[in-house]
Amino acid sequence: MRVPSFYVTDGTDRFLARPTTAGPWGPESQHGGPPAALLTRAVERLVEGRGLVLGRLTVDLLGPVPVGPLRVSAAVVRPGRTVSMAEATLLDEERDRPCARATAWLFPLTGDGPGEVGPPLPHRPEDGTHHDRPQSWSGGYLDAVEWRWVRGSVEEAGPGVVWMRPELDLVDGEAMTPVQRLMACVDSASGVSAALDPGTWGFLNTELTVHVLRPPEGSWLCLDAETTLGPGSVGMAVGAVHDERGLVARSGQALLVARR
Repeated sequence: MRVPSFYVTDGTDRFLARPTTAGPWGPESQHGGPPAALLTRAVERLVEGRGLVLGRLTVDLLGPVPVGPLRVSAAVVRPGRTVSMAEATLLDEERDRPCARATAWLFPLTGDGPGEVGPPLPHRPEDGTHHDRPQSWSGGYLDAVEWRWVRGSVEEAGPGVVWMRPELDLVDGEAMTPVQRLMACVDSASGVSAALDPGTWGFLNTELTVHVLRPPEGSWLCLDAETTLGPGSVGMAVGAVHDERGLVARSGQALLVARR
């Protein structure tokens, strides 16, 4: 039977993560995408009706995000006449500790900027190819997303280009907003552009920073990603995110690189 969401809630600030949130490194901790989207949801609800849009979001992962009970809080920490800053925190209820924190810069909804969305990509989701996930990686989130690879694969070292769309809602009974869907996808840049054998090496995200040019349109997002490794334990993954109209956002992640 199809599981309809990543999280269930009792209607308050408490959520139970379903196994669909689990990341590639094991069934007990979450992929970074669903928590980033859940923190985004908290920020969006906090400023709903204020005429603001999210222009930049940084998510710091303070430790493993468990597949279990969570609590979310959010507050505007720097109100302003034009731009504001909000923070949202994800608490591991069983251990009573914060496990992720987001800082969001919010911009006016309307303006007279001259920017364009840029030219559309020369390919569409239907041009991509499905590849099975590596056997060394757990399912959960990876199996809850539809993937259509245009270039590369998780098991092919180097940059990658993939169209992706979550097949679940974020919270039971709620459709994802466009920016929630963006945040649920963009944390995958380090896996899309894996530079090392995922069976031997781990490359865990410690943070995710996304600069959002505009909310995406449609259900599909294209992630064009590249990973660069330093000489020690530090790596960096960067990505450009498109919808079928053009560029939506750019992202960066600091990676902890270590043998599994």
